Amino acid sequence: MSHDQILVIAIVICALAIPSLLAAFSESRPPRAGAIMILIGGVLLTYALTQKAGGYKFDQIPHIFVQVIADVIK
Repeated sequence: MSHDQILVIAIVICALAIPSLLAAFSESRPPRAGAIMILIGGVLLTYALTQKAGGYKFDQIPHIFVQVIADVIK
């Protein structure tokens, strides 16, 4: 699995955690599922950012998303 794929998976997991966190806070219950998703996404994100030579720039992220989705569809 490439670093680009790991980065995209991490961002998607973190994005999916936001509704879970908001629902838990609005219902006054502990945000366990959302917190676990943020933790997993954060670890994957940190791994992808530290292992890629030269790192990533913020403006590269949309291109990386398109490239990874195109590779999956192919």
